Amino acid sequence: MASGLKRVLGPVDATCVVVGAIIGVGIFFTPSRVAELAGSGSLAMWTWAIGGGIALLGALTFAELGGLYPRSGGQYDVLRDAWGTLPAFLFVFCNATAVQAGAIAIIAVVCAQHLGIAVGTSPGALATTVIAALLILGLVAANGVGVRWGARIQNLTVLAKVATLMGVTALAAWYGAAPEAGGTGGAAGGAVSVAVGAGIFGAVFAGLVPVLFSFGGWQHALWIAGEVRHPGRNVPLAIVAGVVIVVVIYLLVNWAYVRLLGYGGVVGSEAVAADAVAAVWPGAGRRLVAAAVAVSAFGVLNAQLLSGPRLVYGMACDGRFFRPFARASARFGTPLAAIALIGGLALVLLVAAGGRAIDRLLTGIVFVDAIFFVLTAVALLVLRRRRPDAARPVRVPFYPFVPLLFVAGELCVIAGAALDPGVRGAALIGVAWIAAGTVCYLLFFRDPPAASPAGDTRS
Repeated sequence: MASGLKRVLGPVDATCVVVGAIIGVGIFFTPSRVAELAGSGSLAMWTWAIGGGIALLGALTFAELGGLYPRSGGQYDVLRDAWGTLPAFLFVFCNATAVQAGAIAIIAVVCAQHLGIAVGTSPGALATTVIAALLILGLVAANGVGVRWGARIQNLTVLAKVATLMGVTALAAWYGAAPEAGGTGGAAGGAVSVAVGAGIFGAVFAGLVPVLFSFGGWQHALWIAGEVRHPGRNVPLAIVAGVVIVVVIYLLVNWAYVRLLGYGGVVGSEAVAADAVAAVWPGAGRRLVAAAVAVSAFGVLNAQLLSGPRLVYGMACDGRFFRPFARASARFGTPLAAIALIGGLALVLLVAAGGRAIDRLLTGIVFVDAIFFVLTAVALLVLRRRRPDAARPVRVPFYPFVPLLFVAGELCVIAGAALDPGVRGAALIGVAWIAAGTVCYLLFFRDPPAASPAGDTRS
């Protein structure tokens, strides 16, 4: 390949990227919030099931796009061809400078903190920052020396996190419901009252906001498509298979939480996975789950550094970013400059900004990023019209109902998030970030060179 990247990833590797990008640390904590918003254990399960259905619609939609653009940073190309270079640039700009870097910084801290809990210590702020920085540097190095190294780490961490969540499910099935697991308790009773007041549909709608954020991540397969063997087949397969796996896991583990703790226990828990395991193993349960959270966080860190830099690389190959980022290492076959950029930005945020500031930035940008997510799905409709004869190894079934239903679901979630005062306020940061990106585009990248340094041969 003229671009310098090699197709060395198989379907299992690509699927593990999808699963690892979706399953982060949220599933160890988010179910408590979803249960509270839903108002009952059964409605909480229905909320997760509906969210999983919407995610499957999205997976089918993105599967066609993955077959249509089987090269590195494919989502950038989708947005460029459907909406123009400025929206595509802004997507990558927001993603690289805030979504990826901010997520890496925060998740590295979570990983460091839970590593301390797992070994029976509580590292201070300085120690946590140092450990988090070392984790980031280690993964930057691992992904820089070869995509296979990053893929091996991804495969191992995905196996570990799936085994952990299935282990929680096995505990629930083996030990059965805890004696106190049938009540609803004070906290649960309050949630039920809220749900009844808001109506069943309102309760489910509110719960879908955190649920669908927990399901996001299958788009990472589009970013690494340039290094996947037989991408026209394997990228769509990875997207759909990865989402199906996650939907099954999420439904099973949420059933396990309710079975072990009862609805009231789930709502009242601040660390629902730890409390669920502690209901069976009071001593070692919390430390085991802390270790699982650390491994899961480590896997998400790796997924971000494995796939995220490919967006920057793909955009640079198109001539819309600085030339050095369009070059792949001749020795390692990886986009070293792009990997170093995202890792470096994460380190800057980790050291220079407090956790609260990073979280505020990430919340605002992720809200804006969700809009680009919808634009990517709508792009399928646009590209069907503009490129009717393009090779499409996979076609979304029941077109156009599947993409339209997915877009409708995502728009409802975006509207629901906008109703949250915290998200609405943080979204102003996202707007400011887009304004900064627009200025950057107009100053440096509006008129790219006649031929990009890599020739944009991301085949």
